[in-house]
Parts: sequence; C-alpha cells; structure tokens
Amino acid sequence: MPPITVIVIGAGSRGTTYAEYAIHHPDQVQVAGVAEPRDHWRAAFAARHALPADRVFAGWREVAARPRFADAAIIATPDALHAEPAVALAGLGYNLLLEKPMAPNAADCRRIVAAAQANGILFGVCHVMRYTTYTKRVKEIVDSGRLGDIVSLQHLEPVGYWHQAHSYVRGNWRNERDSSPMLLAKSCHDLDWIRHILGRRCTHVSSFGNLKHLRPENRPPDAADRCLDCALEPDCPYSAVKIYLGRVRRGLTGWPVNVLTPDLTEWGVTEALRNGPYGRCVYACDNDVVDHQVVNMQFEGGATASFTMTAFTRQRDRETRIFGTHGELYGAGRFIEVHDFLTDQTERIDLATASDGSILSGHGGGDLGLMTHFAGALLSGDPSLILSGPAESLETHLMVFAAEQARHEARVVAMADWI
Repeated sequence: MPPITVIVIGAGSRGTTYAEYAIHHPDQVQVAGVAEPRDHWRAAFAARHALPADRVFAGWREVAARPRFADAAIIATPDALHAEPAVALAGLGYNLLLEKPMAPNAADCRRIVAAAQANGILFGVCHVMRYTTYTKRVKEIVDSGRLGDIVSLQHLEPVGYWHQAHSYVRGNWRNERDSSPMLLAKSCHDLDWIRHILGRRCTHVSSFGNLKHLRPENRPPDAADRCLDCALEPDCPYSAVKIYLGRVRRGLTGWPVNVLTPDLTEWGVTEALRNGPYGRCVYACDNDVVDHQVVNMQFEGGATASFTMTAFTRQRDRETRIFGTHGELYGAGRFIEVHDFLTDQTERIDLATASDGSILSGHGGGDLGLMTHFAGALLSGDPSLILSGPAESLETHLMVFAAEQARHEARVVAMADWI
C-alpha cells in the first residue's frame, strides 16, 4: 500500500513537528507540499522534505486554487487563521488534521465541523493528550470499573513559570485580541482530556481566574524595558537571558529557543532578545491573558471535576486524581498509582513514553501517537482510529467557551445553552 500524502499548511513549530513523522515513517506518510508565508521557515521545510518548487507555496490560498494533489492537509497556522483554510480544503476533499484550538470562537468551530461532515472527510483535532500511553492506561483503569463509580476528578496543568513567560506573556498567545483566551490556547485539550477519561457529557461549568502577577503594576521600580539592559536581571526568575541565552550556552537550541530566530548562535539569539518581543520585561508587555484559572464541571450522572491551570509552578507533567467508590487513582504522566479500598493496597504502574527517536516524542509521546492514529485511519479508511474527531472535539471546545462565559459573568453556565 502506498503512503498517504499530506500538505502542511503552516510550517512553524507544530507543523514542522507533525511533518517529521514522514521522515521517520516514509512507508506511511509522504509530505507533498507546504504553505508558509515566512521565507526562512518555508525554505527550511522544503529542503527537509525535498519538495519541488511547484509544491512550495507562500499561503494556503495558492493550494486551494489548485485541484487536490494530496490525501490530507495538516493545518498548523495561528489559531485565528484555522477556519478559512479548513473550510476551503475540506471543500476540495482533503482529509484534515487541525491543530488545537480549532478556532478562537464557537461560530468558526461549528463552521469547520460542518464543512468536515458535509464533505465526508476524515477529520481530527490535535488533542495530543488523548494519544499517550498514560492516557490509554488511565482510561482503561476507569472503564474497567476498578475504581467503582467515578465520583470526582481533580486535574492540574502546571504550565511552568518560564513557559508562561515565553508563550503567554512575551509570545504569540499573550493577548486575546491576537490569539484567544489562555484556557482555549493552552488547555482546551485538558478539558477535552477530562471529558475523554470520564466518558460523559458535561452539564454545567463555572470558572474563576485573572491576570494576577505578570502585569505592569508589579514591575519593580528600577526594571528596564528589556532584560539585556536590566540591572535586576540576575535576580529575576523570568529573565529572558536565563530562559534563552542560558539554554544556548548549554547547547540547547530546540524549543523554545528556535522560536526566536533562525540564527541559533549566541549572537543571533542576543540580537533577537535586543530587538524582538522575547527580550521584553515580563512586566512591560501587552499581555492580557490569565496567569491562573480554575474550572469546575458537573457531568451526566452527577460526577464532578475541577481543573487548575497555573503559571506559578516548575515545569513538570500534568497531575490527576480520580476518586471512585472502590478506589483512588493518582497519575502524573510517567506513572499511575491505584489504591484499592477493599485491600487497602496501592499499585504503582511505571510508564514509558512512546518514541521513534524524533521530536514527535513530545507531549508524553502524544505527538507520535496522534500521527500514528491519523496515518492509520487514512491508510485503513477506519475513522475510529481518530480519537479526537469532529463531534466530540466541538463539544469540548464549547466547554471552554462556556467556562470563559462563566468566568466573565461570575455565574454557573449550563452546557445546554451551548450545545
């Protein structure tokens, strides 16, 4: 069976990562084209995948102007630029793998799903957390009845102080106007994961959160506008010098350093910090997304869940506690502990991260799992291999929009108002 062919729309960090599957598994996937407006990223991607000039485009509209020439498209453009290419390419018959979030508003999410369903294509959202070995084992334990009836779930997304500074203060997702609420950008797949594990529909949502610390009012009096010029930099945990140049000096030039500039030398990164957005003081940026948020959910059958997303942690795996009538589960990405109430004994299950030796081992092996399932679905024609299809992905995105409504209006929101 020949490999499936894909075109990548958006050759930034995520698009480049997913396309690596074709390098390591050429018997399953072949990259047939790329659309990317930035010259360096477009040229680097084309060279990596040996693309001919007539399959290299500056934008998705050039792709849509041609008859379909690949089996699928991976759309990894900025969040607000998902809907138009997704609808257009679905109309041409491309199967779609769409980076999360689907879109920054409910109307566009609905429009994308309607286009996918109307055109009968295979469609998946990059909810990579569904595809990890860890998730598979947690789901198996919950579904087996080993914990009894599930009463409640607690889930923590420890964003990490420097990750918050990189992506949500200095970076592309720093304000809602240009991107989306942080709950959507960072944690739509956390709410999706909770829904997946519980296997029930959410009925009601409440939420609280705000931008508490990383704001101008908390700027030290003597802080400079840029870390390179700041006398306080050595004592600042959010220092761009530490976050980026510190990594370069240790020979670490992958993410997040490679987001700043194509020139990954110390000189190149220093220039990016001097002139670009990633060198700014965290207390002097145009960020407005939250730096902490909680979401409370009630599900069919009476089970409840609470989710916490916070910047103020070290970088580590997500943590989950699940409370059942017969047992309790605690998990943190690389291991699971199950305590049985009958025997009063705890079993620890250590887990290996799926890896093919590429950057697809990210997200606990979820990137690799996602691409394996998507390729398998196209090769076999079996849509059930896609664990994050259109209907449930739309449902969990609507949970996020309902949570944001609840946060802004300080009230409990019924999901019946959204679904």
